[in-house]
Amino acid sequence: MSPQDMPHPARTLPRTDPLPVLFVGHGSPMNAIEENEFSRTWHEVGRKLPTPRAILCISAHWETWGALVTAMEAPRTIHDFGGFPRPLYEARYPAPGSPWVAQEVQRLAGTSAVGLDDEWGLDHGCWSVLKQMFPAADIPVVQLSLDSTRTPQDHYALAGTLAPLRQRGVLILGSGNMVHNLRRVVFVSNNLSDLNRPFGLDWALEASALFKTLIDNDRHPELMDYPSLGPAVQLAVPTPEHYLPLVYALALKRPDEVVTYFNDQPVAGSLTMTSLIIDRHA
Repeated sequence: MSPQDMPHPARTLPRTDPLPVLFVGHGSPMNAIEENEFSRTWHEVGRKLPTPRAILCISAHWETWGALVTAMEAPRTIHDFGGFPRPLYEARYPAPGSPWVAQEVQRLAGTSAVGLDDEWGLDHGCWSVLKQMFPAADIPVVQLSLDSTRTPQDHYALAGTLAPLRQRGVLILGSGNMVHNLRRVVFVSNNLSDLNRPFGLDWALEASALFKTLIDNDRHPELMDYPSLGPAVQLAVPTPEHYLPLVYALALKRPDEVVTYFNDQPVAGSLTMTSLIIDRHA
């Protein structure tokens, strides 16, 4: 029997009801170790979710030329930021990896569409959320990179191929920020806590409201063509990496499912922590 003909763990697992899909506005890396309104909500969401067999995360902080998926047994914790307090750099999220989920992602998407990676690990867009949501770090985690050569429509199509994972016990999590313009952040002091100060500039509030209207009405093609949505959205999404994880979540929504928002709040003027869960029973 060739390796290709051998039973694959993901395809031999019993089918389940589809797990929810999440998009999380991750905001400041300090949310990984601070107890605040956002991290408390992440913890509560994790407590209420069905326990997944594995987690597939699409993070704003892993962009590659060509899509990759982590396939190692023990992914490292990546501290991909600077200027924060020492305790944040000492934090670890020692979740195992899941080669079988990585291989299943590759099979579903097509081996020419997604390659296997054994170098990356878990960046802060992933582990800062999971450390609060699933603090035991006992659920295998895999990351899928953002292929910088693809259009939003391409990302949407790729995400759609991954839908069968939901019925194999895999929780799919997009992690970014719906509104994210660090050049327009409003600081009132030199304190990093300003990054969680509740405040939204007019254009950020306008873009956030428009995004939610389009999401609530399943107007996904317009969300894929976000640069055409006007000046407020162009300020809200100056570069696509924090927006694209939302695209992955929306592509997995079924007609009988609803969107429920949490942490729906602007911070620091030019960011939103708006997060959502897609579920039939939300």
